Amino acid sequence: MNARFTYDLAPIGLKGDPFGHCREMFEYEVQRCTRRCHGTDRELQAGEPFFSVLVPERAQVVRHDFSVQAWKGPPDNALGWWKSQMPDPSARKLHWAPNDVMLHYFEQLAQQPERNDIRYVLGLLMIRRRVMRLEESEHDESGGEVLVLYCPRNDKEYQVNVFHPGEKRISEIQAELAQLLFAKAA
Repeated sequence: MNARFTYDLAPIGLKGDPFGHCREMFEYEVQRCTRRCHGTDRELQAGEPFFSVLVPERAQVVRHDFSVQAWKGPPDNALGWWKSQMPDPSARKLHWAPNDVMLHYFEQLAQQPERNDIRYVLGLLMIRRRVMRLEESEHDESGGEVLVLYCPRNDKEYQVNVFHPGEKRISEIQAELAQLLFAKAA
């Protein structure tokens, strides 16, 4: 199964616009990890860290995976990159809580302004899981960015403040969401 994402070149002012003056949003299919290093053609082993990069090739977005040893950094035309770890196929898998549980928790967080950063991350997760979709991005009266999310499940619109937490806070948010929203499968 391939991942899908929407990419809008206009707001980021990408130099050398790889698709040629795009002003619309496009949806691209991105293949899953090949489990092979693009640089050496070596199979990536379970538990091994690796890097993935998305690059434009003609009218497509292509994913390349690299071992740590072969990674020389993202190319100039990279649309995005990340570091990950090759999963162990024999390990017990983690499963997300049901979408309704996540949505209920998201709504509860709206009553706790001190936890808006967790609500923001959970909102992004629900966009990725297609529970919600990003309608637009606005700015509030203080100039802060606010995402407008729509949930077709309950036909509601939500406003979520954008946060850029530091590394320590990111780890705390990940741990809290994992504890609350993951269950191990047998």
